[in-house]
Amino acid sequence: MLNVNPEMVCNLIERAHEFHAKEEVSISEDAEPSWDTAAEVLAEHKGDPTFQAFRNIINDLEPDQQVSVVALMWIGRGDFGADEWDEAYSQAGEEWTPHTAEYLLSTPLVSDYLEEGLAALGYSCEE
Repeated sequence: MLNVNPEMVCNLIERAHEFHAKEEVSISEDAEPSWDTAAEVLAEHKGDPTFQAFRNIINDLEPDQQVSVVALMWIGRGDFGADEWDEAYSQAGEEWTPHTAEYLLSTPLVSDYLEEGLAALGYSCEE
């Protein structure tokens, strides 16, 4: 099932929350982010230290682990149920690109979705 450390996901949640809380970050909640447009949406934030920290964490993961984080977000967003992990993981794998960090950060409420995805699979960021 989940092949990434839940603590690492909690770290991503914290970084995404910090990034989205910044005043200059404006991502429309109406826009549906895609793998292809995510890098363009975040281009002006590439020098942001929080963006860099998030991207470094994601880029240090193996592609299959990046796929797990995306599948986890999709479960938390309600695109798939926790019992549909295999389908979510498979679809995320089919759509994988090297722009996973940008895709995730261009998703409004990504920190909430990741946290809800963890909870759906029985994990928590609470100590």
